[in-house]
Amino acid sequence: MSEIEKIAKQIVAKGRGILAADESTGTMTKRLSSVNVKSTAENRLKFREILFSSEGMKNYIGGVILYDETIKQKTFSGKTIPELIESFGSIPGIKVDTGAKKLAGSPEEKITEGLDDLRERLVEYYKLGARFTKWRAVYNISDKFPSELSIKSNAHALARYAALAQEAKMVPIVEPEVLMDGDHDINKCYKVTSKVLQECYKELFLHKVNLKGTILKPNMILPGSNSQKKSSSVEIAKNTLKCLKENVPSEVPGIAFLSGGQTEVEATQNLNEINKINNTNFLMSFSYGRALQQTALKNWAKNIKDTNDTQKIFNHRSKMNGLSTMAKWNINLENQISA
Repeated sequence: MSEIEKIAKQIVAKGRGILAADESTGTMTKRLSSVNVKSTAENRLKFREILFSSEGMKNYIGGVILYDETIKQKTFSGKTIPELIESFGSIPGIKVDTGAKKLAGSPEEKITEGLDDLRERLVEYYKLGARFTKWRAVYNISDKFPSELSIKSNAHALARYAALAQEAKMVPIVEPEVLMDGDHDINKCYKVTSKVLQECYKELFLHKVNLKGTILKPNMILPGSNSQKKSSSVEIAKNTLKCLKENVPSEVPGIAFLSGGQTEVEATQNLNEINKINNTNFLMSFSYGRALQQTALKNWAKNIKDTNDTQKIFNHRSKMNGLSTMAKWNINLENQISA
């Protein structure tokens, strides 16, 4: 087994998942502003350092996705951020795309950019301690979208990125996100996600990407956020598992779902339901940002010197999601935040 294959399995081992702390400075500024905290490099580092040095990291977090600013920062104790993450038994990773821009030819849709100098940046990130990478593509659902152009061009970019990441000895997380926005039902999400995944794996195969050394970060199969037809966790789990079994090659070791606008508890509950019926070889895990951090951030904003309570909240959320990777979560456990 190659080193990247080992790392891919390690990141999403049973009981563990990924903390997506790769918000850009702009996104982090919005998050901090929403809780009335000034977005300075120091405050962004403070909050992230609290999470990265929490006990929950040791037991439930296999990998942390960082942003360019964060991977280059030093902690207040003098360690680099990757060193801190490694000291808590987790693997540092890095978001390497430079964001979604208007797609020429279909300007209402997006294409993810960042391929131009990627090979050079990957060499630098490896030296800084990153051992896995992430690239996110986004797809709208509507009567017209996603277009063939969006599906094909984003799949091509994801595959080129993944091939370069493996060349640099890092595990690529492939993230084709079909957005929750819209009034579509669960069946429409199923059809669109299937098309998107089929095209992605066609391109990954063409680019000779070693699928055993990758992680897929997909959306769950959900109705749109404005849909009149709501779906139960059981229905979401059945549709999600069916879609993945039909469209994801069995060589892929792990699937780490994005939370995509679900609440903290919804994201945990839905993952738990998926693992209850998971009869595949895929390790079904999480790669959550807001769904791991939101309550911790709100608490921290009340008193940014209060490390203890913020860490307790993060530890609890990490534990709940860790349990959901083993189908051991239940709603009663949500109220049991240990001291």
